[in-house]
Amino acid sequence: MKEAEIRRLLAANLLCVFSVILTAVVPAFFWDGFTVLGTHLAWLCVCSVCVSTLNVILHLVLKPNPSPKRSSFAQKISRFLKCCIYFFMSCILFHAIIVLYGAPLIESVTETFLFAVLLSTFTTLQCLCVLGPNIQAWIRVFSKNGAMSIWESSLQITTMCSILGAWFGAFPIPLDWDRPWQVWPISCSLGATFGYVAGLIIAPLWIHWNRKQLTYKSR
Repeated sequence: MKEAEIRRLLAANLLCVFSVILTAVVPAFFWDGFTVLGTHLAWLCVCSVCVSTLNVILHLVLKPNPSPKRSSFAQKISRFLKCCIYFFMSCILFHAIIVLYGAPLIESVTETFLFAVLLSTFTTLQCLCVLGPNIQAWIRVFSKNGAMSIWESSLQITTMCSILGAWFGAFPIPLDWDRPWQVWPISCSLGATFGYVAGLIIAPLWIHWNRKQLTYKSR
């Protein structure tokens, strides 16, 4: 395993961490009263758009999983449309799962859907950038010992950390502390964000620490 590839992964992940931090800081200079808690829905939109944009740019620049075959323009358009459809379906699926886990069905629909978009940005979008709209590749990566590159190992870690963060973020909601961050879905979205950031930092460090044990074989 090349150290240069790990450094590329680390640099890309740190840029993603930096982009999340900027979404909480920069809008306040242009939007009076903007705060992550006070204008949470706006922050969800800003964070989702910024993280999505940066991930797509990094994918185009770094090409973590290049295809051996050159694609025609029509194939690229078809792939892009499939990615858009998969992302939208992921948002709907996450929305349904969140409701099944206890989120309001009719009330706070906007809040729930924007939280689902944020989760899809942290998870599904990463899969689309690294693996493309290939469900079989997704199943392979998230099966035991399924990763075939450090980018796929990083994908496993960041995805799991994001979902676990969102899950742990739900624990304070029913408590009667009457804190502003207990309003739905603030604690869950913050938990997912902290989990995503933690996964971005942990992934290259874990890969570097276990680089001698990790062996990636093409299948």
